[in-house]
Amino acid sequence: MNDYYEILGVSRQASAEEIKKAYRKLARTHHPDVAGPEAAEKFKEIGRAYEVLSNPEKRQLYDMGGEAAVNGQAGGAGAGGFGGGFGGFNDIFETFFGAGAGGASRGPVPRARRGQDALLRLDIDLADAVFGSTKEVQVDSAVVCPTCQGTCCRPGTSPRTCEVCHGRGSVQRVTRSFLGQVMATTTCSACQGHGTVIPEPCQDCAGEGRVRTRQTLTIEVPAGVETGTRIRMSGQGEVGPGGGPAGDLYVEIHEREHPVFVRRGDDLHCTLPVPMTAAALGTMTTLDTLDGEQEIDIAPGTQPEQVYTLRGLGVGHLQRPGRGDLHVHVEVQVPTRLDDRQRELLGELAELRGEERPEPRLAATGSGMFSRLREKFAGH
Repeated sequence: MNDYYEILGVSRQASAEEIKKAYRKLARTHHPDVAGPEAAEKFKEIGRAYEVLSNPEKRQLYDMGGEAAVNGQAGGAGAGGFGGGFGGFNDIFETFFGAGAGGASRGPVPRARRGQDALLRLDIDLADAVFGSTKEVQVDSAVVCPTCQGTCCRPGTSPRTCEVCHGRGSVQRVTRSFLGQVMATTTCSACQGHGTVIPEPCQDCAGEGRVRTRQTLTIEVPAGVETGTRIRMSGQGEVGPGGGPAGDLYVEIHEREHPVFVRRGDDLHCTLPVPMTAAALGTMTTLDTLDGEQEIDIAPGTQPEQVYTLRGLGVGHLQRPGRGDLHVHVEVQVPTRLDDRQRELLGELAELRGEERPEPRLAATGSGMFSRLREKFAGH
């Protein structure tokens, strides 16, 4: 079992400052760029000891149960790894030196990268939302360069290994830190970290591996969509730099207002004007719906704002079978201009019904017109 106090060369009563000083001294001496690659394991061991003894909680656990107690508290991390507040030996090393353990580079950065997602607005009619539809739209987007096929190079040429970093994508330089002079790894400025350079870029895409063009896309609009609904089209966004994979296209739906029908969820509502006499006597009328002409039987004595419901003539449900309903609101039309004969006939009707001089009566609040108004505007 490792003795962390012995590794750092301090006593068990050492203060936090003494432990820190001992660590800095040993880290400077055993740094792989100073002592050579063979010192990497020793340097890692020193870091592990410092990580435990510099943390009061972990140090207390270590003093009570040794290395096993600390490993258990850190979720089973091995002696060579870090747990708790640090992300591992490599993270500490990167914090100080800008590279992985032992100063090793993480390798060149791929030139091809994923493209951006795109957002497209699509205006549709109510019928498109009711039944679903197929739309063709033109969009300006980035596509793979047809000349170089995403290689970024002029046809007949290819990328060349960077002469500065020799394909590593990074270069090392000497820098000073609290540990002394160390080798820091930085991104190669000659190739921007790709490890290769493009000696002869494609003239059509200027070495980007992609060009912008207008293309036609077919969009399947499912029944039930509404304003704000977004349809995701995977891989239909912009192609990335270097001919990288395309992002996604999101189609945002905006539904136009209909001159007759008003949508409430998956139900449709409309108003049907009915003459006063037809409402009183009853009639059969025809309503022009999105499904074609539909007959409605207006019952005798139909009252203003009475609603007739046509089942299954509303909007299709999104991603499930069935449709909403169509609600027809009756609007009883009272004549405003009467000729003499019409006035005479209505007068006779009023006399027969004893309504020549009706006495106004207030209806109970639970019924009648006020009740219907309260229900209509509930929630507004």
